[in-house]
Amino acid sequence: QVQLVESGGGLVQAGGSLRLSCAASGPTFSGRAMAWFRQAPGKDRDFLATISGLGSRTDYEDSIRGRFTISRDNARNTVYLQINSLKPEDTAVYYCAARVVGRPPSTFRYEYDYWGQGTQVTVSS
Repeated sequence: QVQLVESGGGLVQAGGSLRLSCAASGPTFSGRAMAWFRQAPGKDRDFLATISGLGSRTDYEDSIRGRFTISRDNARNTVYLQINSLKPEDTAVYYCAARVVGRPPSTFRYEYDYWGQGTQVTVSS
């Protein structure tokens, strides 16, 4: 079983930056594709970014490309999401997710088997 714990959210002014972290349990972290999603109040949980197990491949949702950067440190069993130039519309709960070992990165929510509890990001104008 994989456990994921997000951290790093908070209240930030528009234009600021945040780095979210997701710490994963288990010895097979480097074999898992990971991703970040977010869910704003009353909206669906939307894909943001994904990264392959060894970090060689990444993919982003078009609207956030260039402002968000996904990365991972397999020695620390942690995946990160750097968010720059924050906007009020970035306000949401941010979730990390993991796939079954050996599966490729995906942009589809239903292909992720493990989820964290989420971390709240609130951007004030």
